[in-house]
Amino acid sequence: MAPANSSAAAQRVIGFIRRTQAPRQSPPPACPPVKKYKSLTEIMAKARYAVVERDDYSDVLCDQCGSGERPDELLLCDKCDKGFHMKCVRPIVVRVPIGSWLCPKCSGEKRVRSFSQKKIIDFFQIQKCADLKNKCSSTQDAKKRKRRTSLILHKKRRRLLPFIPADNPSRRLKQMGSLASALTALHMEFSDDLTYSPEMAPRSANHADFENGGMQVLSREDIETLEHCRAMGRRGECSPLMVVYDSCEGYTVEADGPIKDMTFIAEYTGDVDYIKNRENDDCDSLMTLLLATDPAKSLVICPDKRGNIARFINGINNHTQEGRKKQNCKCVRYNVNGECRVFLVATRDISKGERLYYDYNGYEHEYPTHHFV
Repeated sequence: MAPANSSAAAQRVIGFIRRTQAPRQSPPPACPPVKKYKSLTEIMAKARYAVVERDDYSDVLCDQCGSGERPDELLLCDKCDKGFHMKCVRPIVVRVPIGSWLCPKCSGEKRVRSFSQKKIIDFFQIQKCADLKNKCSSTQDAKKRKRRTSLILHKKRRRLLPFIPADNPSRRLKQMGSLASALTALHMEFSDDLTYSPEMAPRSANHADFENGGMQVLSREDIETLEHCRAMGRRGECSPLMVVYDSCEGYTVEADGPIKDMTFIAEYTGDVDYIKNRENDDCDSLMTLLLATDPAKSLVICPDKRGNIARFINGINNHTQEGRKKQNCKCVRYNVNGECRVFLVATRDISKGERLYYDYNGYEHEYPTHHFV
């Protein structure tokens, strides 16, 4: 055992002598301290920023449609790090958000669910018929309208026609449910009337005499048609329309039954405000209500908080021939009992399943519509 121990001791001495006689070298550079993140969320956020700062977005896909196209419209959730197209999330994101953004799942927003029959009745405040007399009276009114329509055609005078609701009550509930879901997704309330408030524009500001050049007066027969359609709406007999969602156009409206030419589609409703207050508004559905001789008195309809199905009917690009071919409705402004009102009317026969389009500019050319479909 002694020689083995002596040999080991000799080896340690030789090693010490070599280390002391070797030339001194500068110590290796110290490694930068490793930053410890507080949580996994911070680590994911750091990784997300690294992805955002680079120019290659080819590996970012939309979690809804699975496509990586249109990278300028892709949003990255600050929590789950998933990508979403602005038009694929619910509700739709109109413009790129400033600062952090969370997808609907991470933000805790509830998904828009289908409405039950009771909820639809409450949502639209439908008035229930007390007995069969109301049904008989509505049938008699329809017959009178039909006779009056034949007289109008005989005289070759184009008058507004009332819409014909679906015969099946469950179908009407489905139509109203699609509208209720779309309004709820945009955090809007249903309103079939123009809304006035002191903060925006009072009702006294909506006077047809203020219109520059005057406004066409709605005839007595057409006013009766309008009131008849409003009465049907209060009973839950809605226009045969369905609100659907398209990945390109967003919410849009399809005919859920045949609609004849000159049929009343809907009145454009919402909050009434002065145009001067909405010059920088980013709402894409502002509608001219009054073009006054004094620009300070001009009014617009703003369906961003309240509105009806007219809010979802798409405008077409009136600068292209392809856009004109799609047009099957028109937007008209009338003097109704001294007030300005805006109506959407069919300009030709519309078949079931056909989408509704109207010329957003009309004859006024107040809005840039070159980006419309």
